[in-house]
Amino acid sequence: MSTVVLRAISEHDVPDLLRIHGLPEVARWWGEPVDGFPWSDEPESVRLTIEVDGRPAGLIQFYEEKEPKYRHASVDLFLDPALHGRGLGTEALRQLIRHLIDERGHHRITIDPAVENSAAIRSYEKVGFTRVGIMRRYERDTWGEEWHDGLLMELVAGDTSS
Repeated sequence: MSTVVLRAISEHDVPDLLRIHGLPEVARWWGEPVDGFPWSDEPESVRLTIEVDGRPAGLIQFYEEKEPKYRHASVDLFLDPALHGRGLGTEALRQLIRHLIDERGHHRITIDPAVENSAAIRSYEKVGFTRVGIMRRYERDTWGEEWHDGLLMELVAGDTSS
């Protein structure tokens, strides 16, 4: 079994993360890497390297809504397509969810994959995410030409197998 570790991004990870982010299977959902990736293009998010067997294998990130009345976290990730189908993304997500609930005190986590991303949706459901609803014309495709629907999913602490 492969070992999945989440850790701070290092300078040494950047070439691998850029390569993975630029692969067609990842860019389909994430678009092409933009200037500043992975350091400054989304300053409100905390990003971590997903390391598998000692090598960078992807990226996982979270954003925290800190307003007490609405406190929750949102997550997202990508994994090298060469590693898909082995449960590694699911394990990375489980680790992050535990951290967000147990150490950062969140009671609810959201994620919003494209409706067409059935492999990601299955993985998120394995962790305990449930479908909240479809967000129609939620996001532009990677070429900025057409809108596509997103699926809002949530995991509420205590309602999960994570």
